Amino acid sequence: MTFHQFAYRNVIRNIRIYAAFFMASFFSVLVFFIYSMLMFHPEIENGFLGNVPIIWMVVAEITLVVFSWFFIFYSMKAFLEARAKEFAILIHLGMERKQLTRMVFLETIIIGFISIVLGIIFGYAFSKFFFMIVREILMLEDLPLYLSWEPFLLTTAVYFSAFILISLFSVHLSPEKKVIDLLNGYKNIQIDVDFTKRKAILGIVFILSGYGLALLTTRSNMIIFSVFIPLLIAVGTYLFFTDTTQYVVDKIKNKRFLYWKKSRMLPTAEQTFILKNNGKMFFVMTIVTTLAFLSIGLLATLSSYTSQYDKLNPLGLIYKGHIDNPMEHEHISSLITELEEKGLSYHLTRFTVLKQTSSFTNFEVEVFKESDINNLLFSYGYPMVRLSRGESMFIPYSKDSIKELAKKKVETVLLENNVRITIDQVYPELIFPSSIVSLNSIIVSDVDFRRLVRPYRNSPQYEPGYHLFTFDIPQWIEAEDVGVPIQQEVAEEYVKEKYTLPYYFENAGLNYSYILSTYSLFTLVGLLVAAVFLLAAGSFIYFRLHTNLEAEKKKFDVLKRMGISNSELKSLVTKLLFPQFFLPWGVALCHSLFAFFALQNIMKNFVNVSIVKEVVFAFVFLVIIEIIYFNLIRWRYIAYVRE
Repeated sequence: MTFHQFAYRNVIRNIRIYAAFFMASFFSVLVFFIYSMLMFHPEIENGFLGNVPIIWMVVAEITLVVFSWFFIFYSMKAFLEARAKEFAILIHLGMERKQLTRMVFLETIIIGFISIVLGIIFGYAFSKFFFMIVREILMLEDLPLYLSWEPFLLTTAVYFSAFILISLFSVHLSPEKKVIDLLNGYKNIQIDVDFTKRKAILGIVFILSGYGLALLTTRSNMIIFSVFIPLLIAVGTYLFFTDTTQYVVDKIKNKRFLYWKKSRMLPTAEQTFILKNNGKMFFVMTIVTTLAFLSIGLLATLSSYTSQYDKLNPLGLIYKGHIDNPMEHEHISSLITELEEKGLSYHLTRFTVLKQTSSFTNFEVEVFKESDINNLLFSYGYPMVRLSRGESMFIPYSKDSIKELAKKKVETVLLENNVRITIDQVYPELIFPSSIVSLNSIIVSDVDFRRLVRPYRNSPQYEPGYHLFTFDIPQWIEAEDVGVPIQQEVAEEYVKEKYTLPYYFENAGLNYSYILSTYSLFTLVGLLVAAVFLLAAGSFIYFRLHTNLEAEKKKFDVLKRMGISNSELKSLVTKLLFPQFFLPWGVALCHSLFAFFALQNIMKNFVNVSIVKEVVFAFVFLVIIEIIYFNLIRWRYIAYVRE
């Protein structure tokens, strides 16, 4: 039998040990290949809808590469530890370290080659189904299956090089151990439990400091805090698992009324070595799980924004221009023509908005006429505004501002025309999108509006007012093709340093189609990335338990001979496994919750969307998955130690 045949038969004989490593590698290759097929697809590359999301697909692809390499490396180390006794026998029979390295290298290449081939085959087979979903989500006419060398070459190169390098590193970086240590297993090698109270306390301080900064995050400081918060959380989490947890367990062991109660002593004593031996693994698992939570939470956030888009943007088309805008008539006529050609019903309202200076703040205020507002409110089906001379009303710029402005009462004078008004009420519904009106906009009676004959005192440096045309379109999603040339001119102007066009145009349907397409592609990308992260997080625990099954079975055999009952065995296993599963998940959940507190504060300033309901739903769903996964592993673990 040749050396190559020996390596091949080793793979066949150890198929149970290699199965977890193979499945982890296979799934990583499958997801990466599907990403590559979508990323290199000509329909996605050439279309406008694909230009923005493709950047994030590249980022996701790079993230998958880095993480997959680490995941495969960890899986490799886990199955090498599981075969410690086999390696000990081979070394005892005279195998040199070079030959052992060569054997592991050949075995890894065999498994890697099979994983790559099957991952690409299954990935290509599922690509057509995947493209059908993407086509519907991105609202593309066609997204056919294609055959190109780029995805195949990229996937093969990335993962074949990964298996070569990881197989070499795994063996060479493993510490040389005596044959007796390998025969006893990795876990039975004694490791000193060392921790310091100072590091234990620092771990908690760093984590709480990161949480505090997350709660204080605002639009103005989010860039600075986005650098410090992850750093504090990462260092704090590392110290938490290497020192804080051991410090807590040590304190529990010193409390006899806790430590010596019933069967609590056995799992508590075992946790001392589990936490020390696996502290770095728990740290990695926590970070990976946090990334998975954040991926799914961000998708829930985008879902919240898309679902509330129509409430935040009640108008289908909005055209805003200077009073002397020369393109006004041509643009409005073309918009009306396009709407009528499409057979879409609409309600057009024309506003003349004047700027005045308020004596209360000494800043500008935008003044709307009562009859113009009522014309739009009639289209909405909202209550009409009724104002007498000298009365005024705030226009809300967000849902939250309605409550804030309802508490205010302002008596002011519009200085340019010496018009005295009292503002003691706010319209109870959102009339305009927040991007259209200023934060200081009011409605006055028609009588007072006619008295505003003198222009804004800062004109002509600043526009004294503007014309606003609003199209209330019940089927505004179907109006996405209306006014596209005007929208493109506005978009091109925004890229420049200074906006010089005398008009602004916004098509809610077109914007929504971009947002929905981006969100949908993010959903596909994010769910697959989160799936890989969650699979990896659970696999870390699985690999660790699988590596030590033989040693754990011997311990439970001793306990069974001492007379432990089945119910006590189940309770003991639960107490042993529970911290390993739920401590990293619990810490990751806390990290994610405070991250979304910060995100909620930022989004309130930008789009005023609440993401609480969606994030809570996503996290509850993840917790349920983890509980199911824990019970499955616990069931298999109990079944094995009972044998």
